[in-house]
Amino acid sequence: MIKGKKKDAKKKDGKKAAVENSEDSLDTPAGSSLTTLDFQSDSLSTETPAIPEAPDKEPEVEEPPAQPVLPIHEEPVLAQVIIKSYEGEQVDEFYEGEGFICFEGGNTYKGLFSEGRMNGEGIYSWADGVKYEGTFVKNVPMHNGRYTWSDGSVYEGSIQDGLRHGYGVFRSGTHPISYIGYWCNGKRHGKGKIYYDEEETSWYKGDWVNNVREGWGIRRYRSGNIYNGQWKKNLRHGHGRMIWVTDNQEYEGQWECGMQHGSGMHTWFLKRMEMSKYSLRNAYAGDFVKGERHGHGTFLYADGAVYKGEWVHNKKHGKGIFVFKDGNAFEGEFINDHPVECPSRQGSAVKARNLRATSPRSNLGTERTAVTKDLGEFPVLGSDIDLDVSSLLSFFPREDREDEMQQVQLAVLRHISELRKAYYFYSALGCASPDGVCSLTMLKFWRFLKDCNFHLSSVTLAEIDRLLRGDEPPKNIHDPRHILLFRTFVSYLVHLAFHIYHKEYKDEVPNLKKCFLEMMFRNVLPSACCVQGILYSDKEFSSFAMSYFEKCWDIYKDFSRPCPRPPFDSTVKLRQFLWMLDDYKLLSEQLTAARVLGIFVKIGASLPAIHGVNLELEMVFLEFFEALLECALVYVTEDMILEKEAEDNQKRSSFEIKECSKDTSAVSPTEHSPPQPPRPCEDTKPAHQPSLLETLLSFPITPGESKDDVSLPNKDVKEEQDSCPEKELIDEAKEEQKEPFSFWMCQVETFLTTKLFPAFEHDIMLRDKIEEIKKENDELAELRKSQAEELERLIAEKEEEEEAKRQEAAELQESIKHRERASSSWEKLLSWRGLQLRKEASKTEPSPKKRGSQAAKPAGEEAEKAAPIGTKATADKKKKK
Repeated sequence: MIKGKKKDAKKKDGKKAAVENSEDSLDTPAGSSLTTLDFQSDSLSTETPAIPEAPDKEPEVEEPPAQPVLPIHEEPVLAQVIIKSYEGEQVDEFYEGEGFICFEGGNTYKGLFSEGRMNGEGIYSWADGVKYEGTFVKNVPMHNGRYTWSDGSVYEGSIQDGLRHGYGVFRSGTHPISYIGYWCNGKRHGKGKIYYDEEETSWYKGDWVNNVREGWGIRRYRSGNIYNGQWKKNLRHGHGRMIWVTDNQEYEGQWECGMQHGSGMHTWFLKRMEMSKYSLRNAYAGDFVKGERHGHGTFLYADGAVYKGEWVHNKKHGKGIFVFKDGNAFEGEFINDHPVECPSRQGSAVKARNLRATSPRSNLGTERTAVTKDLGEFPVLGSDIDLDVSSLLSFFPREDREDEMQQVQLAVLRHISELRKAYYFYSALGCASPDGVCSLTMLKFWRFLKDCNFHLSSVTLAEIDRLLRGDEPPKNIHDPRHILLFRTFVSYLVHLAFHIYHKEYKDEVPNLKKCFLEMMFRNVLPSACCVQGILYSDKEFSSFAMSYFEKCWDIYKDFSRPCPRPPFDSTVKLRQFLWMLDDYKLLSEQLTAARVLGIFVKIGASLPAIHGVNLELEMVFLEFFEALLECALVYVTEDMILEKEAEDNQKRSSFEIKECSKDTSAVSPTEHSPPQPPRPCEDTKPAHQPSLLETLLSFPITPGESKDDVSLPNKDVKEEQDSCPEKELIDEAKEEQKEPFSFWMCQVETFLTTKLFPAFEHDIMLRDKIEEIKKENDELAELRKSQAEELERLIAEKEEEEEAKRQEAAELQESIKHRERASSSWEKLLSWRGLQLRKEASKTEPSPKKRGSQAAKPAGEEAEKAAPIGTKATADKKKKK
């Protein structure tokens, strides 16, 4: 664009040589085109320390110091600049098509022009290294683009009027900070997620208003602590829930300016006692003021004691009532966490019971209930165990039932400690609960039965399920997620003992006791707590394998077939499992059919026999799941894993080459082009997808520590920095022990995610497609049938219409003939009548002329009579004429 033409263009339509300024645009300084927007508000969002349970016992947690402000870049503005040189196409002295332009000061543009303006795809580079790649509309960056700053920071996403507006991704080049979400006029606004560290362990996800956390959001700190609730001006404000993972504390209630303020409940989780199913906890429910218990509230102690009354600065102060764990209570004045008078513990039992009944302990799930018998007798096994063996007592005479019940209760009481130990041991298998509360599911109960060799007693686990849970709905009989209470666990063992050993002691009394003791000495005591099978062989491997639990359970349900006998429950047979592997093309040189049969014997789904394996035996989900895991270890070899890694590396390298070629081709090697700044993050690990906007989280991360996350306590930093050679040797030994399980996890992941699950999903898709095609065919057949019926109806109607037309035509023809006959008869009648009238006329008063001829008439008549016929006709004609 020449200067003269530029002046003419300005006169015509006010065209500008650079970007049109928007409301928020700023002129670019000569030294740098970057402006900074601080994270000062973010630094105020420090992690609230957990308040101490008791000031005299718990050390105070100091508030971490505020961190330095971190910069976040704003978009540079295309200032009013003067064109220095241009290379490219021109139409009527206007820049048109592709070209390269160099401005005064070192800024350059390479891309498309239209009517003398930057319009279309292009690259604008500032002299200080900032670069924009994307779409221009009349000299203004619009729609989608990518900003790259000189320090390596990158933004890719929606652009409006040169500002970040809409959905986009920002990645800092100097700090491990990245933001994925919505923007408005260059600021974070709307829903978005920001990461504050390289490991992505410190992040915030939720609402933003003008670069400020405001609304509802979740904040996870690097220490693992999590806050989920409302925010205002980057501070926790409103209702929210905070979990201190490191301190085993939790608070849910009102917040104000980042501190607990208002009503709420704070819970301190204590270490779970051995052989106990539930974790102990202290809890306070009441008023808080600036992070302290202040006002009226109730404190529930783990040992059962309760205090309800006034609080001042985390201490009992004022009027209150304290209920001791033995049920006695003291009501009076408290000062500085101590009662004014020594409690007498007298005469307050009723009030203590009422206080406990109205206390919020029920909200914590630890309310105690008293269990009593209808007859008023206290059970032998205690209030928490009530044996359900009524169905077994029906096999005995009525007079022996009471004695049988009492004797089997005494037998259970004799081994109650061993049973509790086994129950809690198997409940804790693969347990990943944060508070240590675990439950015994049917999956773990099957493992217990397998370990105790119950399946060797000529009864399968599927038959045991029908025996114990036959009264349940068919779909729930083999559900591995069903939870068993301890009393149910003991009742099931009594049932199993009777059905397995009752024939050996059918003539002995008490029968239930004999059977139960035989089961304990033969099955439970020698083998319980000796875990077999691959699923629970290692805690880490078990946790990894259980991540595929739901998907494998879906496959099991899909291949289950109902039993033809009551209760008509559905299970998978060994034959169906083998067919599944064959249908999914999973049988190979390593995983042969014979090898699968060996796996059946290994997991205990089938017993070795002389004549082979009985493929009609049923499998419960534990056997199905462990069979899949064993197949994975056989099917996937080390070469397959190395080959897969090589393919992944090749994909990454090809992508890197593609990106590099794309970068080099984007710049024209002309003498007017200034040296381009290096693309950010070229030396870092390449992303798996070519577009940052498409992959969202695939940014290469710059190493460094996040200064925004101030939640890491000093003790955590000390633990990270603390290291010694002895510790390293111990860690190396542990790593060597975990090596086999790591390889197993690779095999399982490869087998399930790349072979089994895709094959299952493809099978489901084909079946859905077949169903759709069948449904379409049925609809098409129904449509064809209706069309055929409609066609027959139309044909019948057409034939009826034609028949009616034929009848109508015949009737018309007949009427025409009748009219013709009638008209001919009328003509004859009229001609005859005319003749008669003429004759009559001729007879009346003849004229003189006729009188003269009357004399000759007789002679003429005689002549006519005498004349021949032909002559007569001729005469008639003449007469007519």
